[in-house]
Amino acid sequence: MLKALITGITGQDGSYLAELLLEKGYEVHGIVRRASTMNRGRIDHLYHGSHEMGARLKLHYGDLSESVNLTKLLRSVQPDEVYHLGAQSHVRVSFDIPEYTADITGLGTIRLLEAIREAEVMPKFYQASSSEMFGKVHEIPQSETTPFHPRSPYGVSKVFAYWATVNYRESYNLFSCNGILFNHESPRRGETFVSRKISLAVAHIKVGLQKELYLGNLEARRDWGFAKEYVEAMWLMLQFREPSDFVVATGETHTVREFCQEAFARAGLDWQQYVKIDPRYYRPAEVDLLIGNPAKAKRELGWEAKTRFKELVQLMVDSDIQMLADQLAGKVPAFTFLEY
Repeated sequence: MLKALITGITGQDGSYLAELLLEKGYEVHGIVRRASTMNRGRIDHLYHGSHEMGARLKLHYGDLSESVNLTKLLRSVQPDEVYHLGAQSHVRVSFDIPEYTADITGLGTIRLLEAIREAEVMPKFYQASSSEMFGKVHEIPQSETTPFHPRSPYGVSKVFAYWATVNYRESYNLFSCNGILFNHESPRRGETFVSRKISLAVAHIKVGLQKELYLGNLEARRDWGFAKEYVEAMWLMLQFREPSDFVVATGETHTVREFCQEAFARAGLDWQQYVKIDPRYYRPAEVDLLIGNPAKAKRELGWEAKTRFKELVQLMVDSDIQMLADQLAGKVPAFTFLEY
């Protein structure tokens, strides 16, 4: 039985990846941070579903700031594959806590790579890189050879982690890959990310629980895909014949304004009546346009995005409307998915 270790397993991508690997017969180990409240809403169903599947999911306390614990864990688990998804992943927040972001998102990757060396295990390693590394883009669309120009502490930290992953591949012959994922969303997206913030607001406005939605730059353009499909690309990278780096994207770009239009229209609402601009949500340095070229992933991995923009927005709005209806009916507790 193959064993995988996932950092960030309680997040959007981690929960979908855990599902995928369990379905493929893996024993899945996840690192979770100790918190005063339970933060496992996205993976609870994996325990409460199939008993056999739940038995193959094992969680361990740990933190990307503590290298000794990471080394001990790697020696104990002896994973065949490591998926490094853990990070301080909110771009706007990274401007407020840049040092913490650099420590966890950047240095946390080095700690994990060094722990792999210290533990003397040689798993295949996946690094969750980001389109935010391109920042002020030097070419359109962005591919694996596009120069980086990050525009946030988060983007800078991800560039550090990207090159660390390449360096350990070249220096220590580690099978290490960077997945340069463009924006990927789902009903499990954290509530402070703009896509989920919009879909949640639509659900609350629809039933009269919210009157307005405050956003920042409506003209920012992003390449939005479905997270559940993107974790398949992560797995495929580690099954490829050799370690390499891949852009994962849809090849389409849409503005935040378009996201609002589609989301409110799904609920029969006019977005212009509810959306207001709040300068606090603008970034000190904006990323105006991101659009990925996924040609290499399609050619080498046989992967391509299936869920397009309009369908993605609609499934997120439908999910949040249903979740809110269930909460109001007392079928599920409020705040099923927490941001961590």
